[in-house]
Amino acid sequence: MATLYYNGTIITMSNPPVAETVLTEGERVVAVGPFKRLFDMASGAETVNLEGRTLMPAFVDAHSHLSSYASSFLQVPLDECVSFDEIFERIQGFIADNAVKEGEWVFAKGYDNNALKERRHPTLALVDACAPKNPLILQHASGHVGVFNSLALRLLSVNPDTPSPEGGRIGTENGYLTGYMEENAYFTYMKKAPMAGAKELFAAYMKAQAGYAAHGITTIQEGMMVKEMLPLYRQLLSINMLYLDTVGYASVEDTDAFIAAFPQSFLRYDRHFKLGGCKIFLDGSPQGRTAWMRKPYLGSNPDYRGYGTMRDEQVLDAVEASARQGMQLLAHCNGDAAARQFLNAVELAERDYDVAALRPVMIHAQLLGRDQLPLALRLGVTPSFFVAHTYHWGDVHLQNFGEERAFAISPTASALSLGLRFTFHQDTPVIAPNMLETLWCAVNRVTKGGVSLGEAERIPVEEALKAVTVNAAWQYFEEDKKGSIEAGKNADFVMLDRNPLSVPLDELRDIRVLKTIKGGKTIFERQID
Repeated sequence: MATLYYNGTIITMSNPPVAETVLTEGERVVAVGPFKRLFDMASGAETVNLEGRTLMPAFVDAHSHLSSYASSFLQVPLDECVSFDEIFERIQGFIADNAVKEGEWVFAKGYDNNALKERRHPTLALVDACAPKNPLILQHASGHVGVFNSLALRLLSVNPDTPSPEGGRIGTENGYLTGYMEENAYFTYMKKAPMAGAKELFAAYMKAQAGYAAHGITTIQEGMMVKEMLPLYRQLLSINMLYLDTVGYASVEDTDAFIAAFPQSFLRYDRHFKLGGCKIFLDGSPQGRTAWMRKPYLGSNPDYRGYGTMRDEQVLDAVEASARQGMQLLAHCNGDAAARQFLNAVELAERDYDVAALRPVMIHAQLLGRDQLPLALRLGVTPSFFVAHTYHWGDVHLQNFGEERAFAISPTASALSLGLRFTFHQDTPVIAPNMLETLWCAVNRVTKGGVSLGEAERIPVEEALKAVTVNAAWQYFEEDKKGSIEAGKNADFVMLDRNPLSVPLDELRDIRVLKTIKGGKTIFERQID
């Protein structure tokens, strides 16, 4: 079925940058150009009158966690909680409203100690009181730390003598467990907790995909796949549950298992799933004060710099292993010390492998130093900036790092001036997959408290759009199919109620997604007022 789109602003993200008309046939774009010429080509085509609205390439999610986003629909939302009392009420209400049975696991997500009146992580006494008859895990907004109640700790066989995994910490105080865990300790025991039932999980995956689609996204990411997820993905693919293109990155330890399980998905799509590479974590989060820094955090401990989660030789082994397999490597690096470790490993590996050809990605790159950008450029490392941190945690970063370092978080303008390609992401479910808010953050760089956070790193709207379209498609080796509206590419579009290139900068995040089109088919449509 052919479709002709006309009478609006069509941003192509190509040359020419704006077109009058787009003609598609099935899943592909056939032609882009003047209305008269395409109308003559489009005999019998369905016509879509944009009525002055804007059509552009669908957004490409450069990093998120589909399964975690799906799971978030089965968890107690704590995102807006401002006190321990409110956390208690939310969890107690969830247990009552959902008729949770005694002994069933309860998961809560999104608390932020920086936003709580108590200015600290929930205590063991609090989480025990929240669910005295249910094992309970609270996940921090960063996704890197959490708090377990006593029943959960007991069922997971954690006691005060349990050693902390390398690159993580099990909290104790005076020989007693506090329930708090961070980084590799948190990930280790979170994986051991049981998952929800298949029916509930599958419904949650549909909700998660609908959430991405509602924000104009048609390509998404499963940003950290561990072997425990193998049976789940076998089921998802067997029943064709995925309708958004999903690129998965396995943990380095489990990469071989995923290649063996999904050989037909290795570096190519099968039933909308592609195993795109592997993933490593090198540090934690800046708002959680676990990002690994070259200079200390501000605060009571003048020597504290956060910490890394892998040894140098382990990082080099991971880079070389991915190169031998011809797979892209994603490295979670928030702090500049973690960034240094990754760049050093890539530089060493380049002696024997063409790592740059595999387009390695530095995920988050919050505090990637301006002085480190030239090396990233030379090595072909792409930073995928979590630039929305400037708004969501900018005020916290000022407290943790002071103005000089906080103003340089997500150094997009500096990268742009060097010609270093970069992408943007939301690390969903850390925040919603709201690309338009991310554009607003990159262009305005204003904190929740109204502080201008590094005007020198603001970038033009056109460049911000590239980070979520053409650059993100390039990151996935899909620049020949996605990211721009050109003949031969996928008919993946988003329709907006206003043109992001012409609205006032402070109104970018108010633009609404009206329709999302994947392969020529509408997968989301908002009722137009």
